[in-house]
Amino acid sequence: MPRRVRPTQFLPWLGAILLVSAALATLGGPGGAPALAETGTAQPAGAYSIEVSDVTAKVGAHTVLRATLRPREGYRILKAYNNHVGQLSSLDDGVAFDHKMFSATLVDGALVFEVGLAATKPGKHPINGVFRVGYIQDSADDMAMVSLPLIANVTGTP
Repeated sequence: MPRRVRPTQFLPWLGAILLVSAALATLGGPGGAPALAETGTAQPAGAYSIEVSDVTAKVGAHTVLRATLRPREGYRILKAYNNHVGQLSSLDDGVAFDHKMFSATLVDGALVFEVGLAATKPGKHPINGVFRVGYIQDSADDMAMVSLPLIANVTGTP
């Protein structure tokens, strides 16, 4: 005669199966493949490489911080988008920015941002901001707009 299984005996196994399924879905598919987004395409590691140099200038003297974003292989710049950097701030209010937002210019296939600023006091002042840029992924013929961090230092000399 077959043994009858009570529902309370089955619940721990069901919980374990659901837990393993959720973990696999979060970590990705077989072989550690990246998890797919709702659109069915894997999220890119990064469409742009960011080149930023720290700047040094006399306190009160105007200078320009230059940042360059180059699209990685397989990506193109979304030229129709208003590519810009904004939300600029200084950790200790040691830097004054010319504007709240700066638009990019297209130079030799890269986005170039020229951020006008001046150190307001001597010393090293960490600054940050947010690049808001668009790209086209060639392999998926897909476009997206992303936010990327701007992190640099401005040193004011006496």
